[in-house]
Amino acid sequence: MHMITHSSFPVFTRIGLPLLCVISLFIACNSGSANEIREDFGKYYDEYGVKGSFMLYEPISDQYTYYNPDQQDQPFTPASTFKICNTLIGLETGVIPDENHTMAWDSVNRNVYWDRDHDLRSAFRYSVVWYYQELARRVGEERMKTWLDRAEYGNRDISGGIDLFWLTGGLRITPNQQIDFLQRVRNNEVPFSQRSLDILKDIMIERETEHYVLRGKTGWGTQEDMNIGWFVGYVESNDQVYYFVNCVQLPERDLEADPTMADNFNFCRRAITDSILLDLQIIDSVPK
Repeated sequence: MHMITHSSFPVFTRIGLPLLCVISLFIACNSGSANEIREDFGKYYDEYGVKGSFMLYEPISDQYTYYNPDQQDQPFTPASTFKICNTLIGLETGVIPDENHTMAWDSVNRNVYWDRDHDLRSAFRYSVVWYYQELARRVGEERMKTWLDRAEYGNRDISGGIDLFWLTGGLRITPNQQIDFLQRVRNNEVPFSQRSLDILKDIMIERETEHYVLRGKTGWGTQEDMNIGWFVGYVESNDQVYYFVNCVQLPERDLEADPTMADNFNFCRRAITDSILLDLQIIDSVPK
């Protein structure tokens, strides 16, 4: 049997330890689950004549699934997905006492879903812009900026008007930041009270079946010459959670050339998401 003598240690130090470091580094780099890029998801975007990207995060395996990962750190206008954060700010500041707080319609004709009185629950469900604009005006610029900083939401830029900054102003958020914010909301790791978070999570429920609960929010805005559409949220199923972000884009010129594309663009945000979640077997059905 070979005995390691004192004279052997310098050799072990020069050769053995570096080798162990290399092996340890290799193991560390390969111990996690590999992220997956699904180019085949492009067919769902092609079906509606739009471009875009999809991002899904599974915390239990620490794995991301992407379509068009080049967009994961690209900043876009959040449009009405900001209602998730805006709801929390309105509740936390007391501007909106609860989900039943009603604001009177100002009689300006906008669309069939918006043209009536709304409470917070229905305003979130139907994405009523005028309700959330009034909410933001009541919060005011100083408090709004403070809460965006505390919540670490997107680029935290409220330039462009207190009731427009998330629509046509300077606020931007990336798909990666959407996932991060959703995680912190779901895990109660944002600087809002449990009461505010509980109300938000309740009104965020889009569908609840025997097998899963899906919470989410759509958004539709414009950025330069592009329509930006979102569907973001998370699915809870069998004690697991899956965070998703779908961001679709359509040039304004295409919409001007064919106005019927508006309904198509509106519908495809959820439809593409449902197709991908079905494909990944995260949901087993889509309620009609």
